[in-house]
Amino acid sequence: MLGVQLAALVGTPAGVDEALGLADGLDDALVHGLGRLGEQRAAALAALAGALEGSPLGRPVSEATGKLAAGSVADEQIAALAGARAAVFGAVHDALLARLDAALGRERAAWEEPAGPGGDDVPANLLSGCRSWLNELAIAGWRGVDHDLVSASDQTLEAALAEPRLRRLGVLLDGLAAELRASCPVATMDRLPVRRWADLWARGVLLAQPGLPGGGSPETVSGRLLPLGVDVHEHGTAVQIEVHGVLESSGGTRLVRTGVAAPKVDTIVGPAVWRLLGGHPVLMAALAERRSVTVHDLPLSAGHLRWDDAKAALAEAADPFATARLMLAGSVAPAVPPLERHPVRISEPVLVEGHTVNGTTWSLDGHEIEVDVERLPSCGPLTPALVAASTSCIGLLRWDGGRWRLQPLAVQATVKKKPVEAHTGDWALGPTDPKVVKAVAKSGDVVTVLRERAGRLLRK
Repeated sequence: MLGVQLAALVGTPAGVDEALGLADGLDDALVHGLGRLGEQRAAALAALAGALEGSPLGRPVSEATGKLAAGSVADEQIAALAGARAAVFGAVHDALLARLDAALGRERAAWEEPAGPGGDDVPANLLSGCRSWLNELAIAGWRGVDHDLVSASDQTLEAALAEPRLRRLGVLLDGLAAELRASCPVATMDRLPVRRWADLWARGVLLAQPGLPGGGSPETVSGRLLPLGVDVHEHGTAVQIEVHGVLESSGGTRLVRTGVAAPKVDTIVGPAVWRLLGGHPVLMAALAERRSVTVHDLPLSAGHLRWDDAKAALAEAADPFATARLMLAGSVAPAVPPLERHPVRISEPVLVEGHTVNGTTWSLDGHEIEVDVERLPSCGPLTPALVAASTSCIGLLRWDGGRWRLQPLAVQATVKKKPVEAHTGDWALGPTDPKVVKAVAKSGDVVTVLRERAGRLLRK
């Protein structure tokens, strides 16, 4: 339970605001372009370099900022700046996560660099092509992005997406290119998603470096997975679910997450998105029927369980709230890989009980936390009204906009004097609310219709 530990989350850890201010200086330079740094933006980059003095990044970042101020832009300078930005956000992430772990009394595993092959076998020309486009973006700045600059990435992205070893980089850059293309000409936009685009750019630059350390050989685990809740990430062209749970295995009781994804079109929304994930019947049934799963020899790396339905079997019923009450506090949280250390990544499962509700703000023992109902997916039965009526909640604590916020995944509530329980994954096998079933039947099965039309096109 969260309870009085919320007091330990009040306030921002020392140095966080200052660190984010340094990153904002670089992000502002990326808006206008590294190819035309003015005196003010050059000073901001020098301040970033000064903050890293004494660290392994101190010298290369200092040299890079000096050369950029003199008008020289090359791979080395771009990589140094991306590394500096990642280091700053990594330090902020570590400070926030350490405070959260202390507040929850949560034990976290120590990070160990995995042994295994690096990225030396990845075609160098593909990495170079990706870096070249990212460098062009940095030189032009977001305000200088037009259709020609975005289209210059098409051939490189096509080749990167076709290379399995570059799938992560290819998908990231493809997403960035799609956002930029939809925003062109960027110069006419009133407001820019400055931090988001800088996040994607910096991560892309680092993933495109030659010889990037590999993920090593993941541990294989067998045991019992008890789901706590599911976080649904839905976009116009894709849907992904991330299941948070507790894994009982020979290695102890650990917090893990697993997920599956599928492509989609923007007309597939609401409960219909679950149909796209029908190739994972064991996982879908476990969510809809609130059951545990026996897994055998699944790869586990940094807390992420690589899902394979063929290596999983449904087991007995497992109430997520009982799991949270009995096992959440004693489960070890996974270490976070270096490239994943960013405040936006923090999403820690918690159980909240004994709270009072005042709109979207909950109070626990005299302290308040904001509840993020905007993250509730449209494909499940969890609604803002149920959240407001909740007596117990399983959710994810996130750092969002400079404060902690709670994203509900499941609630127990009292509605019209009757106990009600709702989870985001309850409709994984189809909606159970009669009104929703009727509405879906009236509108027709969008997924079936689209598949039939696609099949007809392919037959022609």
